[in-house]
Amino acid sequence: MGSAYQFHSWRVFVVVCALPCLCAVVALMFMPESPRFYLEVGKHDEAWMILKQIHDTNMRARGQPEKVFTVNRIKIPKHNDEFVEMQNESGNSFSKAIFRIKTELHGVRFTIHYSKHLQADEYASKVQRHNSERIEDFTFNFTLENQIHTNSLFINDRLHRFLSMKFKSVTFINSTFENCFFKHVTSVGSFFRNCTFIDAVFYNTDIDDSKLINTDVINGTFYHNKTGCQMTFEDDYSAYWVYFVNFLGTLAVLPGNIVSALLMDKIGRLSMLGFSMILSGISCFFLWFGTSESMMIGMLCLYNGLSISAWNSLDVVTVELFPTDRRWACSHK
Repeated sequence: MGSAYQFHSWRVFVVVCALPCLCAVVALMFMPESPRFYLEVGKHDEAWMILKQIHDTNMRARGQPEKVFTVNRIKIPKHNDEFVEMQNESGNSFSKAIFRIKTELHGVRFTIHYSKHLQADEYASKVQRHNSERIEDFTFNFTLENQIHTNSLFINDRLHRFLSMKFKSVTFINSTFENCFFKHVTSVGSFFRNCTFIDAVFYNTDIDDSKLINTDVINGTFYHNKTGCQMTFEDDYSAYWVYFVNFLGTLAVLPGNIVSALLMDKIGRLSMLGFSMILSGISCFFLWFGTSESMMIGMLCLYNGLSISAWNSLDVVTVELFPTDRRWACSHK
């Protein structure tokens, strides 16, 4: 559809992902309040009507519309499951809502920071270190990732070349580059600290002053330096992988959700949980035969579609493990 659409495709992805949220917000405006809420505010008649409506809907779905709703006693829920900190807040709903939002945001912030810390530690533990190297008459045309080169010398009597290569989190410290030619080079997260470039040529690279830290460039020439974001559609992080594959994997769970909704009550929670886990486990063995991107994407979709039923069953089983008085605000006679 052209490069213009590819450039704007992430916006289409964001809009499509936002539609379910918008639909949920609109639907909530037309949904009645929960019976628990009505009981907490003292509206017992309204709570009774909501429970009757739920009962009648379920009975019609079971083919028993004549069954009468026979609830004659409703318990007022206790508040012993609220946050202890809320007792120090004012009793209005607004203060409680603000407190809950702050608590959730604090938990999300902590989780993100902690995961980034673990990721950084794991990345640092696998770094490759090279000291006092001397490399001559060699052409680099591949990717260097997560490396640190210290006191290294890159030199050639003719021309030491870095052609169409990528530096990913590579740091050069106290290194010297003599008569080197950098062409079509990208350097994501890479830096040159206290280095020296002598008679170097930079053509169509993103190496600029921000990456040359305390570095001397003697007789260096820069042609057509890259500017702006260096993520291209040929990268491993292209829009195709980030958006389209993610969209297919997410879309694949739709059939599993439909199957869960239609068959969970008929075959049972535990049976669906077991069958889904077995089938999704078997699908993992097909990864051995994946020889192309299309096959790997197909395996991803197959696994997501088979495993979602297990997650849905696990959610229902987990809720049903709680005592009845924790899940319902009424008792039936």
